[in-house]
Amino acid sequence: MSRQAESGSAGAGSFLPEEGERSGERAALPRSGEKGAALLTAMIIVALIATLASSMLWQQYRAVQVEAAERARTQSAWILSGALDWARLILREDAKAGGADHLGEPWAVPLAEARLSTFLAADKSNTDDAPDAFLSGAITDQQARLNLSNLVVGNKIDADQLAALQRLCEAVGVSADVAQRIANGLRDAAPPQPPDPNASGAQAAPPVADPPLLPRSTAQLAWFGLDPAALKTLEPFVTLLPTSGAPTKVNVNTAPREVLVAAIPGLDLATAERIVQARQRTPFKATDKVRELAPTISIAALAQVDVASRFFEVRGRLRLDDIVLEQRSLVEKRGIDVYVLQKERVSSRDPAGS
Repeated sequence: MSRQAESGSAGAGSFLPEEGERSGERAALPRSGEKGAALLTAMIIVALIATLASSMLWQQYRAVQVEAAERARTQSAWILSGALDWARLILREDAKAGGADHLGEPWAVPLAEARLSTFLAADKSNTDDAPDAFLSGAITDQQARLNLSNLVVGNKIDADQLAALQRLCEAVGVSADVAQRIANGLRDAAPPQPPDPNASGAQAAPPVADPPLLPRSTAQLAWFGLDPAALKTLEPFVTLLPTSGAPTKVNVNTAPREVLVAAIPGLDLATAERIVQARQRTPFKATDKVRELAPTISIAALAQVDVASRFFEVRGRLRLDDIVLEQRSLVEKRGIDVYVLQKERVSSRDPAGS
């Protein structure tokens, strides 16, 4: 019995440690799982913080970029406004001098592209740190072109002005139907107003149920469904100027030969070329001098031309790195004062810098 008890007790003693080891392993398993969960949680928190930090840095970077772009845009706009004021000063001085407007005057000399720092610093040693900004511009006579606003008088098409536009289309190689479509479109888009009883040779306008929009620039003439190629050919020779009740005349000192042929009935391209060459030597001071080069035309044929201009376009171009900002302004001389009628800014990228 005693041996059996001893053996039983020995068996029991050998069993107990094995059971304790197993229970210890089971106790260690939850501890290692808790450590893995804590490590995973810490990794998730670190990843979240890194994501939030990178997002904040990106937003700050974008805010800096937007602020820099806005500052550059504002500075460019101020520079171009200053260039416009300078052009107005040149035209004001020209108005004080009086006389005819021609291409030999200071306003007709374009400003070639020059580094902006050359205008801002007299000491060339102080221009090294200046930004690479380049300014250019030009003043062009808008009365060197045929004013399409003259086509419509009192919601009617003026026959004489329509004939002038048809002559221009023929001179530049555009179908004469384009002239009629432009005249019809401007007539339909014109606001209703009482007809002018003094207007002669005008075509009455039929009622329009859905009138088109009135263009403010020659590029918007495409609203009338004109052929893009024809419009591109015609665009350098036409303009849209306010008439204020009286038609604007073509400046014989600045107009190209095609516009002279259109504005002066009976004038051919060869005679118009002689007029252009003659005015380069001596600008015309009066329209009657034109008849000395074209004796076949009548005095009445010179009714639509003049030697002075009131409307000019001021173009400014500022290039900063690969960003280009252009401003086009229509100004009018009224006595010695120069007023801005329209202003348009166009932003683009310089293909040479991209």
